[in-house]
Amino acid sequence: MPVTPIRTRRWKPLALAVSTVMIGLAAPALTATPAAATTTAYDTTYYKNAIGKTGTSLKSSLHTIISSQTKISYSAVWDALKATDQDPNNSSNVILLYSGVSRSKSLNGGDVGDWNREHTWAKSHGDFGEATGPGTDLHHLRPSDVQVNSIRGNLDFDNGGSAVTNGGGSTVDSDSFAPRAADRGDVARMILYMAVRYEGDDGWADLEPNEKVGNGSNPYMGKLSVLKAWNEADPPSAFEEKRNQVIYDTYQHNRNPFIDHPEWVEAIW
Repeated sequence: MPVTPIRTRRWKPLALAVSTVMIGLAAPALTATPAAATTTAYDTTYYKNAIGKTGTSLKSSLHTIISSQTKISYSAVWDALKATDQDPNNSSNVILLYSGVSRSKSLNGGDVGDWNREHTWAKSHGDFGEATGPGTDLHHLRPSDVQVNSIRGNLDFDNGGSAVTNGGGSTVDSDSFAPRAADRGDVARMILYMAVRYEGDDGWADLEPNEKVGNGSNPYMGKLSVLKAWNEADPPSAFEEKRNQVIYDTYQHNRNPFIDHPEWVEAIW
């Protein structure tokens, strides 16, 4: 029987206050108070070799832990997303990243009005494409409206920009994209998962966050300071936690540690 994580979390008030300031802000990255420590039912089992560590030691331990995974094909991602991102209020639909829209599972495809498979870590950043591995890793693949996905393209993440049509509050400018406020923490934790999971030791590029936008085909994604602030301002939701569990129980059998322990973002970076 699947284990349901038991979580104790104490987020500091400033982190929550920052979320209201960040919406639509076209300014330098904000600094938030780091999240307090959390505990889960996996700390004495799955994460036992990471508990108590910080910095490069923590990152290395988590890399070893989460690199043990079952990989799926890119075609199999369609059906997997119908399970991982199912609308909790309508089992016939999925919730779309960036826009927050609930859309029929049957509308997966490439036409206007459809949803497709969004790589939050843009597949051109490191040139891994859709190959089994980073190109099919469910921890960063999400259903997204075809047009909104196209607008995001392979842009790095940063604050600011103009409203995206039907983007639910997402914004975009010439060199960056910002999800709606409710998805910013999700995006940050997905990007930082990828940076820990793919360290260049398995035939793929060493993916790392940096402080730049316009990273192009380089295996980097920015901006780290903004992603850290988003992680603090938008804590893991019940939807995000359930998604992590479904991926662990049913598909890849590995976890996104930053959903279980969002304070590990600050501990590493």
